[in-house]
Amino acid sequence: MLKASQFEFRNRFWFIGCIYGAGFAMYKIDHVNVVQYALDHTIGGNSSHADLFVHSAFGIAALLALAAALIRTWGTAYLRADVMQDPNVRADSVVADGPYRHVRNPLYVGGILLGLAFGFLASRIGAVVIIVGLTIFYLRLIALEEPNLEREQGERYREFSRRVPRIVPSLTPRIPSSGLKPQWGQAILGETFMWGFFVGVAAFAVTLKIAVTWAIMGFALVVYIVRSYMLYGRRKAAKVPGGQA
Repeated sequence: MLKASQFEFRNRFWFIGCIYGAGFAMYKIDHVNVVQYALDHTIGGNSSHADLFVHSAFGIAALLALAAALIRTWGTAYLRADVMQDPNVRADSVVADGPYRHVRNPLYVGGILLGLAFGFLASRIGAVVIIVGLTIFYLRLIALEEPNLEREQGERYREFSRRVPRIVPSLTPRIPSSGLKPQWGQAILGETFMWGFFVGVAAFAVTLKIAVTWAIMGFALVVYIVRSYMLYGRRKAAKVPGGQA
């Protein structure tokens, strides 16, 4: 897998946004929603159970979004939100606790799960663009990060890699706990946008009103962007002599 460039890593938020944008833009080519297509080719739109089918399908999407938010929040509780949102590749330490005992890249696993959730809201072609596009992009980011970690951490990271799977989580921990304490407050705040996306998808599963969903997710994105710029300002100030972190 061709690794991502430093430019892509620094701007990963916008690249991910472009993948989602391209996926939903596919409605201009393919006008059929994935769930609608599944309904038409199973029980049929005229079935007395059609409404239950649609609500259940988007309920599954909401559960996927919930799993994404939970996994990412769990990972950020150990990694820290400032590291998660850092535009630079960090290789100064190896986090080997919490979800990192099950999978080396839990944040990207969460990102892929969110892509699966949003696939339910997209057209048939759009779902493929979102799910495949995100998976490839996340794998390329991993291909950039992991060699840096191995170069900086040496045998410690190689042993970690041998024991913990890269992207498919193990049901049981592969390594013992390091005793690192999670920081849940900053993790929940740092993953506000993920929780907003979950609430948005869940609201659509209940109401089937897309305007409500976009309003909730739009608010969550604004909160995320504002927090990201605040963290950027703090990092910039910390680099200036006399600046406050």
